[in-house]
Amino acid sequence: MKQAVRLVNAVLGTLTVLVFTILVVCVVWQVVSRFILGTPSTTTDEIARFLFMWVAFVGAAYTLGLKRHLAIDIVTLIIDGPAVRYIRVLVLLIVAAFAGVVMLYGGLELMFKTLESGQMTPALRLPMGYVYGAIPFSGAMMLFYCAALIVELFDPESETENEEASTPTAPAEQD
Repeated sequence: MKQAVRLVNAVLGTLTVLVFTILVVCVVWQVVSRFILGTPSTTTDEIARFLFMWVAFVGAAYTLGLKRHLAIDIVTLIIDGPAVRYIRVLVLLIVAAFAGVVMLYGGLELMFKTLESGQMTPALRLPMGYVYGAIPFSGAMMLFYCAALIVELFDPESETENEEASTPTAPAEQD
């Protein structure tokens, strides 16, 4: 499982950097073409909007996998012992339910209905369903990460890693 997580991390990390780089190039070209050349590019604005959507969704899944997502951990700071593990599992199950129902199922419904309707992007003339594909893709990746994180919580080898990751470190004492 750890190898699969490392592979997915590498793919999503690379994809996020690549998409973000193209996004920055598009925005810079839009600024140059608009303010320096005086003829704004009609496609870069649309590309940038769609890439921003993809980088946000893929980045959200990647962040979940790295355990760097926004978390309100006040309950786990108050409670200690084995109950913390079950609270984390409950939170991951709630995230998985959202990712599965809203993002994967709902995103696929949106994507397929949009592809079926033939809706195209205005400037690029691409099927809009491909743009919406970021939602179910991210949902599937989040489901994968939720499953991997739940397995990790019950893995005896990862127990010390889980405890170290959840324990806030105190600042080093000064001599």
